[in-house]
Amino acid sequence: MSTNQALLLMDLQVEILPRLGDRAKAVLEPAAAALATARAAGWTVIHVVVGFRAGYPEVSPRNMSFSMISKMGGLIVTTPGANIAPEVAPKPDEPIVVKHRVSAFAGTDLEMILRARGITKLALCGIATSGVVLSTLRHAADADYELVVIKDACADMDEEVHRVLIEKVFPRQATVVTTAELTTQ
Repeated sequence: MSTNQALLLMDLQVEILPRLGDRAKAVLEPAAAALATARAAGWTVIHVVVGFRAGYPEVSPRNMSFSMISKMGGLIVTTPGANIAPEVAPKPDEPIVVKHRVSAFAGTDLEMILRARGITKLALCGIATSGVVLSTLRHAADADYELVVIKDACADMDEEVHRVLIEKVFPRQATVVTTAELTTQ
């Protein structure tokens, strides 16, 4: 792989991981391995997190998902729950993109960072497969990025939805690999 590649680690946050229950460790270990592979290969590593300001000014009451978060409280960028899991913690020179919607691209500076670094290929992983991974993949495909999805470093609250996306939907727009296969991409 070349230096025109970036690894996007998405929504691997302290407050989100418990939603997976016992499967949280099963996604963090491959994500950490993918991170080590990317760093060793000299790729750009970008951490993407969902987060809001106190009072949730970014959240519309018409947005069903995020309005529930604002009612329950959580994912405030200045609180520990919004932090990236220690297993995949960023280095000081690795950008952190804060998003207020599902896609890593919606309303963020991600595309500017990718263009500035000459990135043409993205490796995606994170939680949830049916959320940030799907939305980011669709946007990136429309923007003509070459895409890789790291299937064992993605997870969803619904295992069947994860399976269908990984096996049937994602292969139409991305190469789907395991973390072990990532070095050959």
